[in-house]
Amino acid sequence: MSTVAAMVVEALARLGVKTVWGVVGDALNPLTDAIRTHGGIEWIGVRHEEVAAFAAGAQAQLTGTLGVCAGTVGPGSIHLLNGLYDAKKSHAPLLAICGQVPSGEIGSDFFQEVNNDVIFADVALFAHTVTSVAQMPYLLEQAVNAALAGRGVAVLSIPGDIGGAELPKEAIPRFVDVAAPLAPHPQVLGTIAKELNEARRITMLVGAGARDARELVLEVAGKLASPMVLTLKAKEGLEEANEFQVGQAGLIGNPAAAHALERCEVLLMVGTDFPYRDSYPSGKTVIQIDAAGAHIGRRTAVDVGVVGDAGLTLAGLLPLLETKTDQTHVLDARTRYQAWTKRHLSLADPAHDSHLTGRVRAIADNPGHAIRPEAVAAAIDRLADGDAIFTSDTGMSTVWLARYVTMRGTRRLLGSYNLGSMANAMPQALGASALERTRQVVAFCGDGGLSMLMGDLLTAVAYGLPVKLVVFNNGRLGMVKLEQEQAGLPEFGTVLANPDLAAVGRACGLHGIRVEDPGALEAAISEALAHQGPVLLDVVTNPDEVSIPPDTKIGQALGYASARLKETRAHRSGA
Repeated sequence: MSTVAAMVVEALARLGVKTVWGVVGDALNPLTDAIRTHGGIEWIGVRHEEVAAFAAGAQAQLTGTLGVCAGTVGPGSIHLLNGLYDAKKSHAPLLAICGQVPSGEIGSDFFQEVNNDVIFADVALFAHTVTSVAQMPYLLEQAVNAALAGRGVAVLSIPGDIGGAELPKEAIPRFVDVAAPLAPHPQVLGTIAKELNEARRITMLVGAGARDARELVLEVAGKLASPMVLTLKAKEGLEEANEFQVGQAGLIGNPAAAHALERCEVLLMVGTDFPYRDSYPSGKTVIQIDAAGAHIGRRTAVDVGVVGDAGLTLAGLLPLLETKTDQTHVLDARTRYQAWTKRHLSLADPAHDSHLTGRVRAIADNPGHAIRPEAVAAAIDRLADGDAIFTSDTGMSTVWLARYVTMRGTRRLLGSYNLGSMANAMPQALGASALERTRQVVAFCGDGGLSMLMGDLLTAVAYGLPVKLVVFNNGRLGMVKLEQEQAGLPEFGTVLANPDLAAVGRACGLHGIRVEDPGALEAAISEALAHQGPVLLDVVTNPDEVSIPPDTKIGQALGYASARLKETRAHRSGA
């Protein structure tokens, strides 16, 4: 005989689940006690359930297998929602086990009762409540199978009285194997090849769906003499030693990528659902290859859509392609990209503001000679391990990572790049670190993001998770500040009254380092990365650093200038 909770834990352990994240209490007590007695799964108790969902989602993305988090009755489960939405939009297989009021009280407006099936209906592929022991293990099978096959979220709610109840017979769950990749129809490949062979200038837009097909992507780019614009998530696996890539498009991108998109005749999209419509060029022939048919044409009008795995599609396409001899398009894009990169690397020099051009620029944007965030990101790139895992908060932290950190070696990259949530970097770093505590994990944290879920600094200490939390402490919600200024508005509501964050880290048991002097930056980063336990590196950075989008409109530039003038006047008047 076994209890429902013990069966769930044993089934998850057999599937390969190593960690469950959550906050203990009432309806979850049978589950957490089963984890305690089983011994094959680690329970990590967080201070806020949102952290649990982000951490479990990070593990799912890194491993490709099921992540698991848990929240108890009512508020405990509701707190999971933001992290679950991030998993949904990141296509991460995630199981959330939620507590529910005693089965006999369901529907009576009992203390803390909420309708989990309704609450999670939008975020989950599967959301059901177990109402009798006889439904198990079938509902568990359906939940896990939905998450794995659909690469998304499943929510299984279990009342405490059912979790602790005995199963009448031995229950052996059966979980599906992940579906085999889909190959495209040969006739469609012929249509694509004809379009590509007839075009003079082709630009590739390549996303995370093509990361496992690196060599095929490079071979296609070589045959087509095509510059390659990478989405942020495609940096991992496709950035290093890629003589065709020209960086990113969109807000975090660069002019060379925008130019490569605008100059092409044919845009070949491979494994990407890049969401920013304004960044797509108009008047081009567009070919899109995506494993999900629902993604075809939902961002820009597509002339030829191919539903299929990126690797299988490109492998079938390659023999049909003619090698282009005119390299003008790709060389022009690469020359522009290299020139832009060289200009931006100068900002990453800690001594930038002591040089003549730096002193002139600093008069306008860094009169206090604070540390430039570019220097922080570039130094971390130089000093971090070749197999480090990076996470980044949404906002300016992601901009600096995108522009200055290269995904060389076996580095990995995580962020809330589809949902765009604040406060994700630290929880995702915790999840990554729990997978392999000896592997270096570096989180690019905004000061606003870190402080939102700062209580879980304690989780890093309690469970020995040696994360390196680098805080870009500019005392601002930096991306919001930029948005306001581009609209011609002076910044408002963005200033953060931060404490000494390194001191907060030390109070929580982390190794806390604070650096304000550009000359001390590299030594501080070296110290942080070398420390064996969790570290909070509090870097006071320039709040007025400007990250100009690659295709800035005249109105945005005028708006920024107008906003800065208003801010200067307000500062001088003491307003």
